[in-house]
Amino acid sequence: MELCSITGLRGKVSVPGDKSISHRCIMFGSISEGITEVHNFLKGADCLATIRCFRTMGIDIEENDDTIIVHGKGLHGLSAPTDILDAGNSGTTARLLSGILAGQTFESKLSGDESLNSRPMKRIMVPLTQMGANISSILRNGCAPLYISPGRLHGIHYDSPVASAQVKSCILLAGLYAEGTTFITEPTLSRNHTELMLKEFGANIRSSHALDSTKVTASISPCRELYGQKITVPGDISSAAYFIAAGLIVPDSEILIENVGINPTRAGILKVCEDMGGDITLLNERIEGGEKIADILVRTSKLHGTTVEGDIIPTLIDEIPVIAVMAAMAEGTTVIKDAEELKVKETDRIETVTDNLKAMGCDVTPAGDGMIINGGRLQGASIHTLLDHRIAMAFSIAALVAEGNTKILDSKCVDVSYPTFYDTFEQLL
Repeated sequence: MELCSITGLRGKVSVPGDKSISHRCIMFGSISEGITEVHNFLKGADCLATIRCFRTMGIDIEENDDTIIVHGKGLHGLSAPTDILDAGNSGTTARLLSGILAGQTFESKLSGDESLNSRPMKRIMVPLTQMGANISSILRNGCAPLYISPGRLHGIHYDSPVASAQVKSCILLAGLYAEGTTFITEPTLSRNHTELMLKEFGANIRSSHALDSTKVTASISPCRELYGQKITVPGDISSAAYFIAAGLIVPDSEILIENVGINPTRAGILKVCEDMGGDITLLNERIEGGEKIADILVRTSKLHGTTVEGDIIPTLIDEIPVIAVMAAMAEGTTVIKDAEELKVKETDRIETVTDNLKAMGCDVTPAGDGMIINGGRLQGASIHTLLDHRIAMAFSIAALVAEGNTKILDSKCVDVSYPTFYDTFEQLL
């Protein structure tokens, strides 16, 4: 994909359904009684991997033009997989599914592509083992492929060293099959889609904040059954982030992004844009299915540097590549820190972002937990995505304000989360 600088992005866009919520609709619907009907499901490669895994375990899932129908078989209705469960590139699929598999009466093997099989799984293996699960790394390197065999689970209180929705969700899902109550405490609140949605499905789940710190504890107790739901998935704010950034930094732009999920555990980018002087207005705010939703109006703004750190990091971890692009076009210095999680995403995103920004002429310095970016001009370059969808999309935005042409190598990787990404931009030109 080759791109050049432009001006005047104007119009309305809708972004695909939230990836995190789409995954969970399939998972929770599969282990519920009855039918779960899902509208605005994200048909990206990651979420389709989740569908593939549950079909391999005997779940009938219909894919229509605009609706997914999951014929759930209840908490104990999954069948022994007919093949290795292939999570593709999806860490969400692998880690959340491991929690469900830990409570089953059959053996399973869970694997993925080369990238996924290099990402850390000890962070879920340790608490699952403490719960009585039999889970091991087949290559004994703490990564997938994983082998999971039946174990008798019991509730624990796990004090997680990281604020990770994937770790938390894995433990809570295992807790559905455990004896007694399972607790997980995080240093700060990570994405809470699992808690909100499991409650809608009928789970015995609670969340509480510590009075004297930022720590948050979620707990779950076994229930007789979960029950199928009708769900409309809100637009993914991680996908909306690219249009937010484009609207702010491309000259003479005004973009309305409709029906976006603005769950506070996900919407940190809105706060960062505000701190950078961005002109952003939330319209038509409401709550649907426990999730906050709004239309987001964005206008071209003169941005300035800021510091992104601390408790806000878990609420925008996937948006840091595009925040870095905004920082490269802002006046002054932006400091991003406390973001070690970037190292264990689809790529080491600290390294990938800084290498590509340097290729575009940006004054950027990587750090162990983030980066320091001095704003200025960008020049066209060849962008090495390393097959990371968020790198491809973030630097496609950078290309729109860079001098000269920019080539996004392996741009097809956007299919993981946003198959129509480049088509959507055509609507705004």
